[in-house]
Amino acid sequence: MDIDALAALPAALGSPDLTATLIAAVAAAAFLAGWVDAVVGGGGLVQLPALLLAFPTATPAQLLATNKLGSIFGTTSATITYYRRVKPDLRTALPMAVAAYVGAIGGAFIGLHIPKSAFNPIILVLLVVVGAYTLFKPSLGTTTALRWDGVRHTGTAVLIGFVIGVYDGALGPGTGSFLVFALVGLLGYAFLQASAKAKIANFATNLGALTVFAPGGHVMWVVGGVLAAANLLGGYVGARTAVRLGSRFVRTVFIVIVSAFIVRIGGQLLGWW
Repeated sequence: MDIDALAALPAALGSPDLTATLIAAVAAAAFLAGWVDAVVGGGGLVQLPALLLAFPTATPAQLLATNKLGSIFGTTSATITYYRRVKPDLRTALPMAVAAYVGAIGGAFIGLHIPKSAFNPIILVLLVVVGAYTLFKPSLGTTTALRWDGVRHTGTAVLIGFVIGVYDGALGPGTGSFLVFALVGLLGYAFLQASAKAKIANFATNLGALTVFAPGGHVMWVVGGVLAAANLLGGYVGARTAVRLGSRFVRTVFIVIVSAFIVRIGGQLLGWW
């Protein structure tokens, strides 16, 4: 199906009116989001604002649900690539993912009632805290130095998964970055290992949110399909890039991306643009 045919699909499919230009712009944003999400997390900070701009009349639930549909394809692609090349320890990753799935289901019910006006202030505060801590601690995430082992290690990972899962289900943007930051800052993983485990948990949070959003009829399916294809490709390219260039590269991208989003969101709240 070409772009013009896709743009002509009926609104009955749950999507707003589309044009070829709009489809191309959304696809480009989704590819970048998939790449960023695979490298360091936080692809939703690209994708969700793009959806807000492209479809200003869509409801918050539609935007969150459609974002999740696209994102789960990117996280799936990145998860498979990381698993094959980094071999993350599933004894930690899987319990964290299960807790993240449960948390995301609960968070999605909260997300149905969050107004659009609350999105940016919440995200900005979280980004400033995470970005500042990473920037002023240069050694963070350069090597793996686990703080605990056994039950305490796994229990902390489960708590991380559940809390961030609730956030992802309710809102979402920055989830991958927050997972990476928590795994690095609290458990002592290097950025590359943290990214690999974060992808598994992030897949679970996306699935949990869709468990609520999809049956509720909130997904804009045509738009979500465009996002899914672009996210899938971006996630694959991003994961290969991160594996090839290592933890220092991931840390650098993390700081750059978080800083850029702080400026963009902060400027928007202050009325600079």
